[in-house]
Amino acid sequence: MGKNKKQQKNQEELLKTLGDFTSKENWDSFFTIRGSDDAFEWYAEWPQLKDPLLSHLNIIQLSNDVVITAKEEIQILVPGCGNSKLSEYLYDEGFVNITNIDFSKVVISDMLRRNIRLRPGMKWRVMDMTNIQFANESFGAILDKGGLDALMEPELGSKLGTQYLSEVKRLLKVGGRFICLTLGESHVLGLLFSKFRYGWKMGIHPIALKPSDKSSLQTFMVVAERDNSPSLCQIFSSVDQSSFGGPKNQVHGLFQALEDENKIRADYSSGCDVMYTLEDLKIGAEGNLAELSPGRRVQLSLGEAGVSLFCYRAVLLDARKDFEPFAYHCAVFLVPKARACEWLFSSEEGQWLVVESSKAARLIMILLDSSHSNASMDDVQKDLSPLVMQLAPGNCGGEAQIPFMAAGDGIKQQKIVQEITSPLTGPITVDDVIYEKVDDNISRLFPSEDVIFRRLTFQRTESLVQSEAVLTREGSPKTVGDINQKRGQSSKLKKKGNQKRSGSNISSSDGLNDNLKVDHSYLASSYHTGIISGFTLISSHLDSLASTGGMLRSLVIGLGAGLLPMFLYKHLTFAEIKVLELDPVVLNLARDYFDFRDDDRLKVHITDGLKYVKDLACAVTICDENNLSEAKVPSSNGSSILSHAPLKSTEKIDMLIVDVDSSDSSSGLSCPAADFVEETFLMAAKGSLSDQGLFVINLVSRSQAIKDSIYSKLKSVFPHVFHLQLEEDVNDVIFALKTETCAAEDRFHEASQQLARLLNLENSSWGQNIMETTNKIKRLK
Repeated sequence: MGKNKKQQKNQEELLKTLGDFTSKENWDSFFTIRGSDDAFEWYAEWPQLKDPLLSHLNIIQLSNDVVITAKEEIQILVPGCGNSKLSEYLYDEGFVNITNIDFSKVVISDMLRRNIRLRPGMKWRVMDMTNIQFANESFGAILDKGGLDALMEPELGSKLGTQYLSEVKRLLKVGGRFICLTLGESHVLGLLFSKFRYGWKMGIHPIALKPSDKSSLQTFMVVAERDNSPSLCQIFSSVDQSSFGGPKNQVHGLFQALEDENKIRADYSSGCDVMYTLEDLKIGAEGNLAELSPGRRVQLSLGEAGVSLFCYRAVLLDARKDFEPFAYHCAVFLVPKARACEWLFSSEEGQWLVVESSKAARLIMILLDSSHSNASMDDVQKDLSPLVMQLAPGNCGGEAQIPFMAAGDGIKQQKIVQEITSPLTGPITVDDVIYEKVDDNISRLFPSEDVIFRRLTFQRTESLVQSEAVLTREGSPKTVGDINQKRGQSSKLKKKGNQKRSGSNISSSDGLNDNLKVDHSYLASSYHTGIISGFTLISSHLDSLASTGGMLRSLVIGLGAGLLPMFLYKHLTFAEIKVLELDPVVLNLARDYFDFRDDDRLKVHITDGLKYVKDLACAVTICDENNLSEAKVPSSNGSSILSHAPLKSTEKIDMLIVDVDSSDSSSGLSCPAADFVEETFLMAAKGSLSDQGLFVINLVSRSQAIKDSIYSKLKSVFPHVFHLQLEEDVNDVIFALKTETCAAEDRFHEASQQLARLLNLENSSWGQNIMETTNKIKRLK
């Protein structure tokens, strides 16, 4: 085989054997067999490298020099030198301050013997290029001939390459240049380009092939110059795609990597969301980190392979002036994976709310993901501590440690009763909990030291408990002794096989004793109390129906655990309650774990509530306008059927309650789903109501902008809109009426007493709670 064919074969085999190039033992064996006289040149030889290489070395101007640095003064580092003659050629060209390093003792010994007389100023050191033992900013140039390519071993990924490039950036002086000779594989360029974004000028140039090597892999020279400002520049390329000499797949990979990186840089420059690295911020990409800049919000990645245990997605936020006074100069807020997509933590508006509540002048929010699933919070905190310390403002002074915060749930004990995955709703959990603290109303109603609550939670909105009930035995709350699993301990599950309902996978624990029941005479969720208190607005209408033997036609969209419908069934004996629920799995859970029961007066229909209300509004409108003897009314499955009974205005519904969650927790609207606050649905809701009817929506959003938009839509449809804010402004129960028949605000107290009598609660402490809550209802202006 001729020399050219041998060289071509060596280059083509290079990419297939990178795994061997990370082993010091392999290289020691290689150089022992090969010897120092038979130089091994990667990719290109001196005749092809001389002109482009010298053109970049000869124009280096360091920050501490007034004129162009003389080549004999430039300190050059050649990592992973091997037995290449490149350093010798450069030395003979006048670059005499060259330090060569390699982790192979064999090759360093050989190269030292070969050059000690002819080139006495040349230095040779046994050293790992991923952990270089020189001081910061020691060199004006670093010359890499294939070293980065060798480190990018497929099985190790970018770990070694990342460590090496971090060392390169540390060692170069301002104005210094990193000259990297590479085959330009896309994964190598992807790392190289991303590590030299802010504060670097970059260019990529082809190294000419010898005429006999036209079919060989092309070698490229990537040059990164350390700039004195944290600018972000496009990568310059002198590669001409039309005259490219390398193989087609090499052409495509290089140009794709270059195009992708320049697009990222263009997006960043145009103001799109930028994900900085810690190094970018430390060199001033977003101003001086040592100083607080009120209103500054920066997204960044923390940690890197080989340096920290994990990598993290983070947001740095400097509190606005109006958030003062501050309790901390700097704090860290950990967001677990399950909550990272919630609006409160994923949106800018939500993040500022967290900053305000944290009382920190600078908050570093860490958004955990699946890569941290098996790590303890202690491990995460220890790993993060040295990273976040580098982000602390200069006035932290004597603070020995930056405090770590996290969103707590206030649970003292917890036992999982049921876990199930629904095809429609996703993972659902039923659990029994004891809270560390309960509100005064519960303490007054249930004097037991530890009240046990049974909760229904949809994991898609994990921070929002869908339903919550008090468990009792013979009218008394269950005690702490009945829960034997503390939160954080493993539970011994007695699996009942692989149960399936409606195509769902179910895993269940043994639960609680059968004689423990949900107390349906009491609504544990404050927003349920708020919904009931809003009935005050139509208490006169309710009293009229009760006294004349009429039926209150109620429609509830969203079953949850069935607690609200069961309360209405128990306390409004003249109510006819129809519940619309889209997911049959939810109905099964309500029956099995929350003692929900339906009959002729309380019916559940598995159907689409949106379509049902729209069809109902259409049907009653046709009936009102044409007084038809036959009209279409919705059936229980959401379709339309013919009814031979004439529809009258009294067949409209008197109460429509929307209590459904949103499947998109990142939208900023947790309840209801967005379709339920669109004007088309609101118009249908209004059309389906009787003249004295009440429309109720449970609204959960931390975004004032979202709430204001919904308020505006409601007021454009309904002439009378009231609301009740609960739970630190998270829940907002909205009441809308279509006529003037609602109770006047100055008669709310009298009307609430009337409601308490209708509910048969006038002498109970919880009835008093409803009346007190009524005082918080305000008209939307």
